[in-house]
Amino acid sequence: MRRGFPIGRGMRFILTLILMLTTQVLAPASSADVPPSATSNGAQILEEFGRQQSQPLPRSSNIAEHERQVIMFSIGALLLLLLLGTASIGVAVAVFGKPLFLMHMIFAGLTVTVAIVHVIVGVVWFFPF
Repeated sequence: MRRGFPIGRGMRFILTLILMLTTQVLAPASSADVPPSATSNGAQILEEFGRQQSQPLPRSSNIAEHERQVIMFSIGALLLLLLLGTASIGVAVAVFGKPLFLMHMIFAGLTVTVAIVHVIVGVVWFFPF
């Protein structure tokens, strides 16, 4: 007799794929964790910041903009898939009486989490204050 949550092979594959994609999107970049030098002070930092502001933007910013759009599109596609999956499982639970309520709640939680990430990334990248 099998115990636990009944889950098919295909659904297990989809959940694993979603988990892998989510961790890739949310994984921090290790190269950005460079500690500041111990000899820098506030005046030097402000001076360097003023120099950076006066320089023209390099050509690579267009590539970064395209990468941002691709990342946002990927997060949006994942969000759409999670939303459709959540709705489908919800219909199966509500209309057909399938015992998938726990899976429906897991998908709903993942959907809300990815939606919040999508909004935060969009605001930070495309609406700088």
